[in-house]
Amino acid sequence: MLLTSRGRRIGGRVALGLVSTAVLGITGYAWTQLSRLDDGIVTADVIAPSAQVPHGPAGEPLKVAQNILLVGIDSRTDTNGNPLPQNVLDTLHAGAGDDGGDTTDTMIVVHIPVGGAAASAVSIPRDSYVDIAGGFGKHKINSAYSRGKNAAMNSLRAQGLTGAQLEVKANEAGAKLTIQTIEQFTGLSINHYAAVNLAGFSALSEAIGGVEVCLKEPVQDKRSGASFPAGKQLLSGPQALAFVRQRHGLPSDLDRIARQQAFLSSMAKTMLDAGTFTDPTRLSALVGAVQGSVVLDRGWDVVSFAQQLRGMSSGALKFQTIPVQSLSLPTPSDGDAVKVDPAEVKAFVESALTSTNVAAVGEPTGGIGIKPVAATSSVAAPPSPTPSAPPGCVN
Repeated sequence: MLLTSRGRRIGGRVALGLVSTAVLGITGYAWTQLSRLDDGIVTADVIAPSAQVPHGPAGEPLKVAQNILLVGIDSRTDTNGNPLPQNVLDTLHAGAGDDGGDTTDTMIVVHIPVGGAAASAVSIPRDSYVDIAGGFGKHKINSAYSRGKNAAMNSLRAQGLTGAQLEVKANEAGAKLTIQTIEQFTGLSINHYAAVNLAGFSALSEAIGGVEVCLKEPVQDKRSGASFPAGKQLLSGPQALAFVRQRHGLPSDLDRIARQQAFLSSMAKTMLDAGTFTDPTRLSALVGAVQGSVVLDRGWDVVSFAQQLRGMSSGALKFQTIPVQSLSLPTPSDGDAVKVDPAEVKAFVESALTSTNVAAVGEPTGGIGIKPVAATSSVAAPPSPTPSAPPGCVN
């Protein structure tokens, strides 16, 4: 992983802090403040050149539709490959440093259309039973990261890599396999990648002063540390992480997805309403919060990306979830999984995302956007999308 230039690094922090800024347009004043903060962010070489944003004759990035894969990684290391201290893991109710297996607990694809239209975000259940890219067979989709990472370990050790350096390069392999699997499963071309670890999510929520959520019922879960009353409340730090991570005690994993969607939407609204980008103190806290917590793909031109998002608001993001056929599919080696139909998912994604893509006819895409679904596919009409969240309380 390498450090990028100042503008790209600082803009990248904001990109992930606001659901990869998929919901915001950055003001000129805010960008000036951000560019003065020169602490680096870690980047990874995980996006193939063919999927990166094409450039015009003068070298300027073209304004094209983009798909951003956001992942929350159940990792006990920081972005530099160093183990998180045990006291931090204890505070986050994350177990020991060797727990978790580096799976992707959260996977959301954010589609940014051209022309300022509303962005769309599609959640993928972590237990979806799919073909893992690279010939790994059928498994839960959240295991792609750990399978890619573990498979790369031997060859990286043979190259003489050890310690944190080995961890960083293996993480790149895990991210690449995750991206390839998501592309294969959804039919999308992923153009950007943003990942946050457990400690990073906690820090981001604290930096903006907390996020308002609403629960239908009181919650008590010792495993995640979730302990909340019913109704509206402001969560930050380990409490915020527990809110989005809780799995036990919920009706299904889809309820956890609903929580994640509600939290991210509320986070974006909180940051806009609080004037984070016009308040130097808040802005500095946000930028500092992501140090050691965020990984972006190396080729992300966030300056151009921020300009494309200018004028968007927190209301300009619609969350949806892919259609599922069963939440209790028995599998040979992975326990119960979520049953999905890849052809149905591709049709759903195409319908959900192309409706927001307003690129001009004939505009070069350079692999950006949605890969065509085979004309021979015969699938039922996708179900109605999951309602945007919030408003309303969640389980």
